[in-house]
Amino acid sequence: MPSPEMVEGLADFFSIFGDSTRVRILLALDTGEMCVCDISETLGMSMSATSHQLRMLREAHLVSSRREGKNIFYSLCDDHVRVVLETAVEHLSE
Repeated sequence: MPSPEMVEGLADFFSIFGDSTRVRILLALDTGEMCVCDISETLGMSMSATSHQLRMLREAHLVSSRREGKNIFYSLCDDHVRVVLETAVEHLSE
């Protein structure tokens, strides 16, 4: 059995996926790096709401960001996040 700390971490990790807006952002980023304005336009959300969700995803270490001038570009943190997303989509498609 994993340690209680690991179990708590897993619960926190999966709770992030409990919000459809955050999942939609992750799926959008699965196609490649995007700036806030492109994410908000793609999902039909305000930039403020998009930024709020991106902050939560960044704090959960699911997305990373880089600054280029005045723009901030976001991407999935690593291939592990991509695998979790794609595995979940595959599982639900069966």
